[in-house]
Amino acid sequence: MKQQGIIFDFNGTLFWDSQKHYDAWYEMSKRLRGSPFNDYEMVHCMFGRTNENIMEYAMGRKPTPDEVKKYSLEKELIYLEMCENDKEHTKLAQGVEKFLDYICENNIPHTIATMSEKINVDYYIKVFNLAKWFDIDKIVYSDGTIPGKPEPDIYLIAAKNIGIEPKNCIVFEDAISGIKAAESAGIGKIIAVASKEPVSFYKTIDCISNIITNFNDFKNLI
Repeated sequence: MKQQGIIFDFNGTLFWDSQKHYDAWYEMSKRLRGSPFNDYEMVHCMFGRTNENIMEYAMGRKPTPDEVKKYSLEKELIYLEMCENDKEHTKLAQGVEKFLDYICENNIPHTIATMSEKINVDYYIKVFNLAKWFDIDKIVYSDGTIPGKPEPDIYLIAAKNIGIEPKNCIVFEDAISGIKAAESAGIGKIIAVASKEPVSFYKTIDCISNIITNFNDFKNLI
């Protein structure tokens, strides 16, 4: 049996913070175009995308590098303030810590592939003590060079970082764009995490192998 690798999306997957990103982009979209994103736009044009991609959609034009830097910082500061003001819910999802303990104890290659900006990733590393379970240098995040999901690049890079062929990897995702990215990357098994959307939302997506609402039953997933 070939060794499997595990790649986690982070936001809405290991950390159920989708509503906070939703609320932060709701505010930012008002600033950028005068009206907030609607629910459809949030699902299909925001989650899993780079900040630059989202700004381009909201502004109706490609933002300048200075605008990307300025508005990204504004948005992330809104989001991080929400996390700090809601420490009760700023924690890893149910069952995640035991799952991460298990894959570390069993030497299963694993990493994170997130379209979050570095400011957020640094926050997660500190607040959730991610170095306990992850090789920080192998985490893939939005650094300005990687196309946003649904492009497959981030999952191809993550698979390479852990030394496992994409077809032998399992990806945990919650966003439509992320699921499409994993499928395009040739990931062997895609597990949807129903953190914000209902289970029924994912049932018609053919490439999904399993749908979970927590990580407690992890031994039946890998």
